Amino acid sequence: MQSDPKLEKLLEDLKKEEAEKKELIKLLGLKGDPLWGLVMATWGFFIGFAAVSLYGPVAKELKGQLALSGLMLGFLVAAPNLTGSLLRIPFAAWVDKVGGKPPMLILLSLAIVGMAGLSLLLFTYYPHLEPWMYWLILAFGLLSGCGIATFSVGIAQTAYWYPQKDQGKALGIYAGVGNLAPGLFGMVLPFLLKELGLPTTYLLWFLFLLFGTVIYFFFARDAYYFQLIKKGFSPEKAKEIAITLGQELFPSGSLIKSLKVSAKNIYTWLLVYLYFVSFGGFLALTGWFIVYWINNYNLEVTEAGILMAVGFSLLASVIRIVGGFLSDAVGGELVAVVSYAITLMGAFILTVSNTFGVSLLGEILMGIGMGVANGAVFKLVPKYVPQATGGAAGWVGGLGAFGGFVVPPILGQFVDVYGKLGYSKGFITYIILATVAILISALLWVLNKRKNN
Repeated sequence: MQSDPKLEKLLEDLKKEEAEKKELIKLLGLKGDPLWGLVMATWGFFIGFAAVSLYGPVAKELKGQLALSGLMLGFLVAAPNLTGSLLRIPFAAWVDKVGGKPPMLILLSLAIVGMAGLSLLLFTYYPHLEPWMYWLILAFGLLSGCGIATFSVGIAQTAYWYPQKDQGKALGIYAGVGNLAPGLFGMVLPFLLKELGLPTTYLLWFLFLLFGTVIYFFFARDAYYFQLIKKGFSPEKAKEIAITLGQELFPSGSLIKSLKVSAKNIYTWLLVYLYFVSFGGFLALTGWFIVYWINNYNLEVTEAGILMAVGFSLLASVIRIVGGFLSDAVGGELVAVVSYAITLMGAFILTVSNTFGVSLLGEILMGIGMGVANGAVFKLVPKYVPQATGGAAGWVGGLGAFGGFVVPPILGQFVDVYGKLGYSKGFITYIILATVAILISALLWVLNKRKNN
C-alpha cells in the first residue's frame, strides 16, 4: 500500500504537537501525568481507608480489658467512620481551591497523629489498660479515621487529571483498588497480632501510614491547572495553558451553591438513605463482622479476619463494579431493588441462623447485595439531581458513609440486651434498613417507568 501524503503530514503534525507540549511542560516546570496522578491518588486513599478496620480485630480484647458494654464497644469500632464520613464534604470542596495534594496530606497527617497516639498508649500500658483509657482510644480512633475521608479528595484529584471520555475508567480503578484496603488489612492484622502482639502490630501500621504519606508527599502531583496557579499564574491564564496541555475539567467555584441546590431536592435525601444502608452499612460490618465471628462462633481472630475479608469486604468492593455495569444495562432503580432484596435475605439469615455454614451464606449475600447497591446508587445521582450533581454526590458520599458510625453502636446495644444471642439479633437492624431501602428503590423504579411510558 502506497503512503498517503495527507496521512503522513497529519502524523507529522501530531508528533510535532506532542513534542511542543512536552517542551512547554518542561519550560514551565510542570510534573506528572494522568496515569501518575491516578496511581498516587489511589495510593493516598488506600493507606488512609484502611482505618475502617482499625478496632474490629482487637474488639474482643479491648472489651475485656476496658470492661466495655456492647454499646461502648460499638462506638469504638465505629469511631473512625465518624470523621471519615463527615470530613468528606468540606475537604472535597477544598480541592476546588487548592488541588488534591494539600487536603490529602492534612487528612493523612491527622491519621498519623491518631496512629502514633494509639501506638504510644499501647506500648506504655498494654496489657494493663484501665477503663478511663477508653476515651483516649476513642479519640485516637477519631483521628485515625480522618484517613477514610481521603476518598472524596482522591476522586476530585483524579478527575481533574483525566478527559471526560476516560474518567469512568479512571475513577472505577481508583475506587475499586482503594476500597480493597479495609478487607486486606482486616485479613492481615489478625495474623500480625498473633505473631507480634498488639503494640508491635499497631506500631507497624503507624510506620506503614507514615512512610506511605511520605511517598505521597514526594510523588503526588495535582493537575496542571493547580500547579500553574501555585506558580503565580492567574486562573484564566492557568486554564488557558492547561487546556493546551489536554486538561478538560476545571473547578467552577460553585460547589457550595451546588450543595445548597441539591439539599432542596427530595431525591438527594432518598439517595443519601440508600447509600447510608449500602455503603454506610458496608463500613459498619467491615469492623463488626470480625466481632460477630469471634463472639458468636468462638473463632480465632485470624479465622474471623479471613471470613470478614473474603466473604464480605473484598467481595463487596469488587462486585461494586458489576453494580455499575448492570445499572447501565437495565437501570439503576431495578438493580437497587434487587440488590437491597439480596441484602435483606442475608440479614434475615444471619438473624435466625445458629449454624456456621448458613451464617456464612448470610454474610456473602449481604456482601453481594451491598456491593451491587453501591454501584447502582451513584449511577442514579446525576439522573435524579442533574442540576446539582456535584453537590448531591457530596451529600450522598458524606452522609451516606455516616452509617458506618451510626450502625455499630446499635448492634452493640443488642448485645447489651440479649447477651451472646444479641450478635445474631442485631441484624434485625439491617432487615429494617434494607426493607425501607427496597421500598424507596421500588418507588423510584415505578416513577421512572411512568415517566418513560
